[in-house]
Amino acid sequence: MAGEMSFTRVLIANRGEIARRIQRGCRKLGLESVAVFSDADRDAPFVAEADHAVCIGGAAPSDSYLNVEAILEAARATGAGAVHPGYGFLSENAGFAAAVEAAGLVFIGPEPDAIARMGSKIEAKAAAEAAGVPVLPGYRGEDQSDARLLQEAEALGTPFLVKASTGGGGRGMRLVSDLGDAPEAIASARAEAQSAFGDPAVFLERYAPRARHVEVQVLGDTHGTVLHLGDRDCSLQRNHQKLIEEAPAADLPEAVRDRMRAAAVRLAQAIGYRSAGTVEYLYDPGRGEYYFLEMNTRLQVEHPVTEAITGIDLVEWQLRIARGEPLALTQGDVQFDGHAIEIRIAAENPAENFHPETGEITLWAPPADVRLDTGVECGSVVGHHYDSMIAKLIVHAPDRTGAIRRAITAIDAFAVGGVGLNLAYQRALLAHPDFAAFRHHTSGLPEMFPGGWTEPSADPRDMAFAAMALHLRLVPAGASPWESLGSWRLTAPAGQSGAAFYWDTTKDEPIRMYGSGSGLTAIQPDGQTITVESAALTGCRLSGRIDGVPFSRIAYVVRAPSHWRVHLQTPAGMTATDLRTLEDQHLQRATGGSGVADLLSAPMPGAVAEVRVALGDRVKAGDTLVVLEAMKLLQSLPAPVAGVVTEIYCAPGDTVAGHAPLIKLDPEENT
Repeated sequence: MAGEMSFTRVLIANRGEIARRIQRGCRKLGLESVAVFSDADRDAPFVAEADHAVCIGGAAPSDSYLNVEAILEAARATGAGAVHPGYGFLSENAGFAAAVEAAGLVFIGPEPDAIARMGSKIEAKAAAEAAGVPVLPGYRGEDQSDARLLQEAEALGTPFLVKASTGGGGRGMRLVSDLGDAPEAIASARAEAQSAFGDPAVFLERYAPRARHVEVQVLGDTHGTVLHLGDRDCSLQRNHQKLIEEAPAADLPEAVRDRMRAAAVRLAQAIGYRSAGTVEYLYDPGRGEYYFLEMNTRLQVEHPVTEAITGIDLVEWQLRIARGEPLALTQGDVQFDGHAIEIRIAAENPAENFHPETGEITLWAPPADVRLDTGVECGSVVGHHYDSMIAKLIVHAPDRTGAIRRAITAIDAFAVGGVGLNLAYQRALLAHPDFAAFRHHTSGLPEMFPGGWTEPSADPRDMAFAAMALHLRLVPAGASPWESLGSWRLTAPAGQSGAAFYWDTTKDEPIRMYGSGSGLTAIQPDGQTITVESAALTGCRLSGRIDGVPFSRIAYVVRAPSHWRVHLQTPAGMTATDLRTLEDQHLQRATGGSGVADLLSAPMPGAVAEVRVALGDRVKAGDTLVVLEAMKLLQSLPAPVAGVVTEIYCAPGDTVAGHAPLIKLDPEENT
């Protein structure tokens, strides 16, 4: 692409928070935006906020966000002159970029040839070597025979990685620590690569334990200028998926940093790169060396931390470069200010093996004064069709210590209801001494939480505050409890002061509440007593005085179907406490509680990937009966009890709702 390109309307071939982010960039330049959306996203915020919107298919990505012809038809129908792919989906698909240009549209990203070349990890490493960028020792040859791969594995020595040539995210990757395991590792990596990316080619690479993931942001125009915008550290990862990113990369020798940045620019220049891109490295602190991993030919999820420390709007410059504009700054103009951290917010439960969470968001109360890139709001429905990341929290401070502190403060003020998020887990990572001291690395989570991670719960004092918040929500401060019966049952005329009862849903004994706002007393089941003077719940803030000392906590009280949930800010972070009133408790007893021990139900909406049993099969408790796919993850659903399969309510390919029955068992005790 050469010269000025004219377009006034941009189709965004993506969804969620990145679609909204690109919309903001379009508005900044006076460009109109076109949203394409699936049936599942019809009511999503990014659709409502676009200047134009077109439904392009069903909820499955293959029917919509991966449907090239439907996207191009939407561009033609709306008169869009350019297409921005965002990240994920088709963003690094060279065929899609070529199809966009063949349709006479501007692709807001690099040339298709550059995407294809960097999309093959084997070709990318060859290009890096040619540009003088260090790469890890290994084998990247065309001979993919078992004999050659095993021969090269023996020459390389353990430990090493078998990696898929195409794709990423840890798919098609196997660690080999014993040469005897190499044949199986190669076979399984090939199979997964073929399934995930349609290409079984693999390569071998030396494994660097305790390595860090460092990357350099580059920006190139169509006139031959390439700049770097500094570096980022993305070493906190789970299963090769980034959790927390920061800029600049801390604890990095300046000489190494300079070489990394210069090498990234050399590589981008060598392939004629335009638009925003990221050169990723593996940094080995023990050796003081860095090695090329790959180049992402798109906007990165973590681009906001670079924007925060440079003040440069990457989406704006992607759009301007796509119009043919030259970069209006030199390398010397790029200045770095302070430290930024991004926290990926995902709808998942880290305490239960990162189980995906779905449902309607009933409370969305983010902190003020920090950047939040999000695809949801209160009332949004988080489904099972797409990635679990729904938002990103970005903070900026003068130094790293201040950025960590500000990130923790922001998480502590973030309340969400209806759908569980990973915020408490991310807070634990930020507060961990290994993160503060930069002892963490890409495979370091088991070292940080050797016994696993458990979500913090409210301590007895916090439980009392949660019950007070609920009490004040039901009986406002200053009101007479006798005017609103609610959960009150002991009356002043009977000769006793009024009392309210609130049950923690996990306990049998209630918290008793006496008094009023002028002096409210909570008595715990173990007898502990807390009295709060001038107790009040004003908006989302619980306040009062204890022994004359003022206190204030963020508190949100939300009604759930069978109980109340209180989101309370505590010294350990934001906690959620489920409480029942006396009426709730009676109703729960009347309906017989919950759960049927001999019935396997879907824990979330999803697609049935496998049914591993047949009618009449005898199973043990814990045996996998069904494999459910939700949010791009496979969930193995175990038998709740030992017994015989008597009913099967689903089949592979079925889409099932949350709590839908899947398998019925006749328990072993009956057989």
